[in-house]
Amino acid sequence: MHERRVVLLIFPGFQSLDLTGPYEAFAGVNAALGASGGPGRPYRIEVVATAAGPVRSESGLAVTAERSIADVSPATVDTLVVVGGAGVHDARRDAAVVDWVRRVGRRSRRVASVCSGSFLLAEAGLLDGRRAATHWARAARLQAEFPSVEVDADAIVVRAGRVWSSAGVTTGIDLGLALVAEDHGMEMAQQVARWLVVFLHRPGGQGQFRAPRWSPPAEDEPIRGAQDLIHAEPGARLTVGELARRCGMSERTFLRSFAREVGCSPARYVEQVRVETARQLLEQTTAGVEHIARRCGFGTAETMRRAFGRRVGVSPAAYRERFQIEREEQRT
Repeated sequence: MHERRVVLLIFPGFQSLDLTGPYEAFAGVNAALGASGGPGRPYRIEVVATAAGPVRSESGLAVTAERSIADVSPATVDTLVVVGGAGVHDARRDAAVVDWVRRVGRRSRRVASVCSGSFLLAEAGLLDGRRAATHWARAARLQAEFPSVEVDADAIVVRAGRVWSSAGVTTGIDLGLALVAEDHGMEMAQQVARWLVVFLHRPGGQGQFRAPRWSPPAEDEPIRGAQDLIHAEPGARLTVGELARRCGMSERTFLRSFAREVGCSPARYVEQVRVETARQLLEQTTAGVEHIARRCGFGTAETMRRAFGRRVGVSPAAYRERFQIEREEQRT
């Protein structure tokens, strides 16, 4: 069996799970085929950095890089995986690192990033004109700094030709499984996923994990008052006409002022607040979905389900199944 060389690049301040997630996916194939008496290891997995030796992660965990990037010939790398972490912005200011990523990325069969590792790929020009994923909290910055990249803030794993990218932290496992599936088929990827006790395909996107995003309070007092009303009474009748009346404005003036001050239409803002309110109720209470839909102003469970599909990527029932806080009274 041909051995593929998989190189994972780390740097001071890397995110340890960005490294161990894909590493364990590749190692899982080696273990599975070794246990079955298969011929040799399909992957030679190496961790590299600017210098060989211990490299401290952003959480303080030290990982030993087996060799320096200067000792790795681009022509010998099958798959390059660039991890993320708080130190990625220092790494992307290192011309030697960026040049090495560029050279290896262009010569290798495929290149991938986990989480904010996408910033290093973008700095090296490997994401130009391509769709890419990154951690939801880093997506806006990636898009602003690299406008030629099509940033998908909701995707878990993105493949753009021979360039792959994934969302934050644990999605490095999803990325690793996707690369394994490409090399060895879905059955092997499923076998590794079962061993790691994870989904082969994680249901939904990053929207279900994203923290609530509120627009800053408007500077204009009537519009700020409308925002306060929406937050205080998300289940109320919040039509444009009613909001405009409470602000003492015509509907046309209210729509124009709200969009200018808040950055979106009143309808989109109301839906955002209602979805976030429903998320909290699904997490923290045992109230039925129909009851929550009425309480939050959706009217019906179906209307709420469609709104969740747009903003969260999963149904309210699926969201509750994953994120409901287990209460003492539910267990007794």
